[in-house]
Formats: sequence, structure tokens, C-alpha cells
Amino acid sequence: MARKKVAVFVAGSWGTALAGVLADNGHEVMLWTRSEEQAAEINSKRTNAKYLGEQRLHPGIAATTSPREAAEGAHAAVLAAPTSAMREVTRLLIPFIGKDTLIIHAAKGFEAGTLKTMSEVIAEEAGAEAAARIAVLSGPSHAEEVVLRCPTTVVVASGNNETAEAAQDLLINSYFRVYTNPDVKGVEIAGALKNVIALGAGMSDGLGFGDNAKAALITRGLAEIARLGTAMGANPLTFAGLAGVGDLIVTCTSKHSRNWRAGHMLAQGRKLEDVLREMGMVVEGVKTTRAAVRLAKRHGIHMPIAEQLELVMFEGKPAKAAVEDLMGRGRTREIEASALSAAEKWFG
Repeated sequence: MARKKVAVFVAGSWGTALAGVLADNGHEVMLWTRSEEQAAEINSKRTNAKYLGEQRLHPGIAATTSPREAAEGAHAAVLAAPTSAMREVTRLLIPFIGKDTLIIHAAKGFEAGTLKTMSEVIAEEAGAEAAARIAVLSGPSHAEEVVLRCPTTVVVASGNNETAEAAQDLLINSYFRVYTNPDVKGVEIAGALKNVIALGAGMSDGLGFGDNAKAALITRGLAEIARLGTAMGANPLTFAGLAGVGDLIVTCTSKHSRNWRAGHMLAQGRKLEDVLREMGMVVEGVKTTRAAVRLAKRHGIHMPIAEQLELVMFEGKPAKAAVEDLMGRGRTREIEASALSAAEKWFG
């Protein structure tokens, strides 16, 4: 692929890791940050110590605090901002990109107030004509491993096949494999909700409940994700893929998972505000838990794991009591007849 300019907003762990992938692919990469100190560190020391320790960064990455310098003339813009900042960051970016610029976002969550997905937020700020050139990147992918060039496989989704393939071509290489998927809604919902279940997995491990409990939590958590996702218009097959079960497994079991670590700390009786302060980085699953419960009520979907996690984090319910309540629920079926009918429809 010919060398292209790519703007990456912002210089957190994931944005920096993706900047490295793009630089490895021979592109001119401009990494935007608000911090003059962070930009100077990246440009002079070739590190981003707050997020990725002493790992050396690709020399082809240039950091800047100027949105204009980062975005002007860019073939593509990669938005790896936290969900809480996505609207603001998009507003900073839009004045400086062209009408053909590819927009790829890599955030996993909903906007807290509106419950909108990040693609919806970006489309609102960029304008209706930009919707066809927005793609979402998701899947099992810890920044700490991508920056080390560990083999990683992800998915990029867009309602426009040309946009998805353009994003795929931009990012794919020998260690970063990219598949395409037309189900934007499903990919975004899966990416957001797996963080909720990862909080629960961390709590389960923190309570010493063992592998049996965690396996059940992951499996039933996937059922909750799929129930809400299909009610919101997603394709059930997406939840069996990289953005669904793939991302769920890695986030619920990895030492790199912020959500798992936060859940593990909460199981020790730590207050949520203390956990978040000690983590020092965004834990998307916390706000997403509340969003999930609100969306479930809106769509008439039962999500007992998410409901119990909300009580633990925001109402002070002991984690052990939440697990006991989940285990003590009334008898039910694993798979409803209606779900089997839906599966027959999709799998033929």
C-alpha cells in the first residue's frame, strides 16, 4: 500500500499501539495528545511511559498537540479516545479533515447520557454525509501485546463495504490480522458489553470462586450480551465471532484487562472511587454497566449479571452477596425455544 498520512486521536495505550501498527505499515502517523509533556516524551524519548511503560515506540510516529497539524491532509483518522471524550475529540478533528477522509474509531462503550454508540456520536458530529466512511475496530486486542507485535486478530465493521475494506487494508499486516464485518451495531454492542462481564469475572476471581464460576459467568454473560444485542437489531452471529466471544474471553481472563483488575479490587471491599483513582486509567465497564441496565429496561431484556454489578458498584452491595443472589435465582432454561428458532433462521 502507498504511504498515507494517518491521524490518531488520542495518545492513550490503545491509540499509541495502533499508531505503531500504522507506522509498521509504512504510513506517516501523527499522534495527537492534549499534553505538551507527553508529546515531547514520545518525540524525544520514543516512549509513552504512563500507558506503555518503557516500551520503545516506532520512530515513524510523531506526536503533536495541534489538531490541525495532526489531521490536515490525513487519508484516515483513527479515534481511540475514551467514550466520555469521543464527542469532544470528534469536534476537534472534523474541521481539519477532508470529505473523503476515512474515520475509524476504536472505543468500546456507549455515550453515558444518550446511550448512543460511538459510531452514532461521530456521525452526529461529522454530518450525515460522513456516515458511509465511518468504521469501528474491535476484537480481542490488548494494547500491551499489540505494541510488542504479538499476533492479534481483530474485526473492522462498517455499513459500507468499501469503507470496511479500506480500513482493513490500512491496518492489516503480518502480526495484526483484520477481518471485515457488516454488522456495525453488533460489533459495537459486543465490544461495549464485554467490559461489564469482565468486571464480574474479576470479582469472581477476587472472591476466590475458581474456574467453574468464571466459566459460567462468561457463558451466561455472553447470553446477556446477545439478548440485548439482538433486541437492538444486531446479527446473532456477531456474538460468536471476534468482537463477541473472542473479546469477551480475553477481557475476562487477561492480566492486562483494566475491567478485570477493577472487579478484582472491588471484590476486596474497595470503594469504586478508590479503585478508579488507583487504576489511573479509564475503566469503560463501570459506566457501561449503568448504560447496559438502562438499555435492557428500554428493550425489555433481562440482564441479571449487569443488574447485580450495578448494585455492587453504585449501591454498596457486597460482591459475595451479589454472586449468591445470582446462584439462588429461580429455575430457568439455558436456551429458550424462541432462541432456537432465531438460530435456525440465521444458521439455516
